[in-house]
Amino acid sequence: MLRKTLPVLLLLALLAACAPQAASPAPDQPTNNETPTSPDAVDYLPQPADSALTRDGASLDSYQLLTLESYPLQFNLTLTGSLPTPCHQLRVAVSPPNAGNKIAVEVYSVVDPNAVCAQVIQPFEVSVPLGSFPSGHYFLHINGNQATEFDA
Repeated sequence: MLRKTLPVLLLLALLAACAPQAASPAPDQPTNNETPTSPDAVDYLPQPADSALTRDGASLDSYQLLTLESYPLQFNLTLTGSLPTPCHQLRVAVSPPNAGNKIAVEVYSVVDPNAVCAQVIQPFEVSVPLGSFPSGHYFLHINGNQATEFDA
């Protein structure tokens, strides 16, 4: 029995050794720690081609404002929700603070009106970098509703 399985095990080990390895980032390069369901950072930003698409809603289940341990303080907004179909593309637009320190975040989707798509809800989770702000008290609004307040 060992004579038959040994060549198979050696072949599997050889194939595993020849498989392409994921390249490690250089020490000075940022790493991508996003979850597999998260689109790339630029995928959710409004695009010029969006004008040819139909704007639609996105269901927002939860949000969390994260303060990164840095100087100056950096803020990230984690959004979790779902899109109406897999054909819908998430969009997140963040406005800079206005004179009253209100930061407006719009979460929506765009879709090709002619696309034929399975009617299946598509979940998403993204981390949106908000950046840093001058010292002060800020009001974060998501889709027109005040979500939270924070100090920078």
